Amino acid sequence: MKKAVRNYTAILVAALMAVPVFAGGTQDKSEKSSMTQESGVLKIGMEIGYPPFEYYAEDGKTLLGFDAEMGKAVAAKLGLKAEFVDTAWDGIFAGLDTNKYDCIMSAVTITDERKVKYDFSDPYIGNGQSMVLTKDSKVTAKSPDELTGLRVGYQAETTSDIYMTKLAEKGLKFQAEEYDKVMNCFDDLKVGRCDAVVADSLVSVDYVNKPDSPFVMAWQGTPNEFFGICIKKGNTALQQKVNKALAELFADGTMKQISMNNFKRDMVSSLKK
Repeated sequence: MKKAVRNYTAILVAALMAVPVFAGGTQDKSEKSSMTQESGVLKIGMEIGYPPFEYYAEDGKTLLGFDAEMGKAVAAKLGLKAEFVDTAWDGIFAGLDTNKYDCIMSAVTITDERKVKYDFSDPYIGNGQSMVLTKDSKVTAKSPDELTGLRVGYQAETTSDIYMTKLAEKGLKFQAEEYDKVMNCFDDLKVGRCDAVVADSLVSVDYVNKPDSPFVMAWQGTPNEFFGICIKKGNTALQQKVNKALAELFADGTMKQISMNNFKRDMVSSLKK
């Protein structure tokens, strides 16, 4: 009888000791899944091929650009390691939907349509559309709505695509040249495969200001678009922590320095005035 009691007691103690371990494991998993896919890591979806926001250095390995620097800084504020997941733009939102990464930092414009399906951080930089020509271009158009009959290059499924689609719906007839990467737009413009490129002004500035650039900014729209960090709908824990991190990065001058590193000018501080 005593032996049976001792055995029962031992089993009961073991069971009670196991409960906190199991509960703790469940809580950690819940906390982890509520904010990031992997403990200690912030996985960031990014289309690496969109200078000056995200691109590889000449060695083809070193990741550079505004969003790359910001991603590392935000992750550090969260006490996490940044891990960048290179993803084609046409599948970048689907990757967030299927949990391939925790957020997207890839010059994503905050739009009403996107806010229906996703959550966003506070804006971190303002942007507008622009039209770029070659310096020796015979195109006389002063704005995109004058590009009748011309070959217009832009990246597919971006706000530039939306902008030109709206002009087409209003009656503008042009030949659309859609590209999977913005750099391909400029490559083709340079060799004459398209007559003009419509792109984010923040991107165009980088191409136009390069030494010996063959390009000129023929038109620049009002900065009426804003980039934000795109987060899966309902992940408020990550959204709140990211917003707190961005606020701290603006306050301590890090965001301004990131802008200086990539644009040679302060393109972000006006958001906080």
